[in-house]
Amino acid sequence: MEKPKLHPRNKHRQRYDFKQLSKSHPALMPFVRLNDYGNESIDFFNPEAVKALNKALLKRYYNIKDWDIPKDYLCPPIPGRADYIHHMADLLASSHPLSKRGKPPTGSEIKCLDIGVGANCVYPIIGHSEYGWSFVGTDIDPVAIECANKIVESNAHLRGNVSLRLQPNSKDIFNGIIKKDEYFDLTICNPPFHASFAEAQSGTIRKLRNLKQKKITKPVLNFGGHNTELWYDGGEENFVRQMILQSKQFTTSCFWFSTLISKQSNLKNVYEALKKVGAVDIKTIPMGQGNKVSRIVSWTFLTPESRRKWAKMG
Repeated sequence: MEKPKLHPRNKHRQRYDFKQLSKSHPALMPFVRLNDYGNESIDFFNPEAVKALNKALLKRYYNIKDWDIPKDYLCPPIPGRADYIHHMADLLASSHPLSKRGKPPTGSEIKCLDIGVGANCVYPIIGHSEYGWSFVGTDIDPVAIECANKIVESNAHLRGNVSLRLQPNSKDIFNGIIKKDEYFDLTICNPPFHASFAEAQSGTIRKLRNLKQKKITKPVLNFGGHNTELWYDGGEENFVRQMILQSKQFTTSCFWFSTLISKQSNLKNVYEALKKVGAVDIKTIPMGQGNKVSRIVSWTFLTPESRRKWAKMG
């Protein structure tokens, strides 16, 4: 069964083939069982099962032989992360001077900045595997940076193509990260969704209750999630507003800024903030996975003339 909402180049449009995945990563096998419809699946409420699935997917599709994250850190759904990367590749294909005949530009000279790379390092893994892009991943959590570094060091093809930088100031997003005379073709971000720890917990309980159709009082984060990954004072809206305001200081350092926006209700304020800082071009790209709908908002301060000259700047 195909997942038509996913990007056409997404390797995860078909139902998971658990036999093949278990061959790639035998530790997945004990978690595979028949679901209520008689299909092979796993218990997506079991964090260990989800982690084993991720290891298998990363090994089979992205040549990642060694990947692990600490307990309680975000274990992201791979298909949605891949979708973001592919949509960004399309955006570069339609606007970047290094794209040829409308195809996404490839190779390590395309530099991406992943804001909040997390311990999992998944965006750089997919972006480098699919398009050969190079990445700088940032995070305010030293444990996340240490773990992401370990993943990079353990996989030879990532070494030299993915580097990690600790953001020393939790109020800063680009300051302290983008160096003088450094240029990025793309910034990506999966911002913290909730406004507080309590909200993150109640959101998880509500989600579990809806999915399991029974009363749940204790949250189990099936995809994990450390405090800084899940919530930020003021939630997604405030985080993205800060990112937009701070991007104004780096107008010529980046070709396209971008971020996921989970809540449609936040779009109005996001567009207002972008208008306020004088973004030259704004793109909103819809994304869908299962019943979940989200979107990517991208913006640039470069005029068409500046974009044409971009390749000479890096």
